[in-house]
Amino acid sequence: MEITKRALTEAWQRTAAGQSLLHGVGLPPVALSDDELETCAERLEEAGEDGLCLLLDEGGTVRGHHGPYREVFATRDLEQALYLIAEAAVCRRVGSPEEAADALGRIDPAWGRRFRSGGLDDTETVEACGGDPLEGLAWIARTWREQAPYTNLVFYRAAPGRTVDAERLALLYGADPEQVAAGTRLKDLQAVDGGRAHWDRQGESCCFGQAGGWTFLLYHDTPPGAFADKEAYAALGIEESVRLSATSAKAIYTFDYVRDGRRVDDEWGVLELIWYERGLAPYLRGGELDFLNRAVRRAELDHPEVTNTFELYFHALEESLGLRLPRRDFTEGEVRVAYWARKQG
Repeated sequence: MEITKRALTEAWQRTAAGQSLLHGVGLPPVALSDDELETCAERLEEAGEDGLCLLLDEGGTVRGHHGPYREVFATRDLEQALYLIAEAAVCRRVGSPEEAADALGRIDPAWGRRFRSGGLDDTETVEACGGDPLEGLAWIARTWREQAPYTNLVFYRAAPGRTVDAERLALLYGADPEQVAAGTRLKDLQAVDGGRAHWDRQGESCCFGQAGGWTFLLYHDTPPGAFADKEAYAALGIEESVRLSATSAKAIYTFDYVRDGRRVDDEWGVLELIWYERGLAPYLRGGELDFLNRAVRRAELDHPEVTNTFELYFHALEESLGLRLPRRDFTEGEVRVAYWARKQG
């Protein structure tokens, strides 16, 4: 059945009727064109609200928007649209994802299971994580926000059965060949001059290694001339890459995922982590990154003791993509390190 504005309005009224949790919650503004959507978004902004606006197109697709340009869901299923509207309303009213799950479950048990799974249709029970999120990737989340130890955290993965060579990757970026060949580690640089020399040169260094099936390379700025040997870079066999970039002075934090030479982003471009709010899916529901929406929701529900959203997000990256950094190697200075090679002449 094609969704019309009347059908959507009447269905929401039936859903909200008799539900104390939805008492006084009206249907979000419904626009029938991009111009109307922009007007709705402007009115909400003027009122100091960051609520949901709906765009109903001629084909009967309901598109949820935060602002005129950020689409958060699109569906032709009326029940799914009602769920997403209710989810947004409940998350704005309660204090935590666990409370939101309980509240949605009281409206409809299937909705509660759906919220807990983080998906749109999957209502199966999901096993709790049970691990310590700060022992995987999330241990680095807080210092990374201040660009420590490095601005860019980049991970590379090849096809199953292959590994991206960490040393070759570092050399192609511009790492000093002598230090790479010598197996220089962080503790080696910190032992010289009480670590003062390394402190001064840390900005022109990188660290590299392998963990969780990925090869990682961490650095501040890429030196000029990196990747000059295109054929050698292609020979590494990279099929996936994830780049996390922090610019603390501007409060800009980005996530960039490339697979098979194509950015996975639902055509949003490089994604800013600052959009992520606890209890709300950071990416398009049902889109290419919905696997990460699910992982973020599970991180929130499995670890209510973790209140830092960056730690939750990093844990979700570990659970969904397998990203890791060896905490002990960094703590004990065992991680491989090299300075960028200095040009002669």
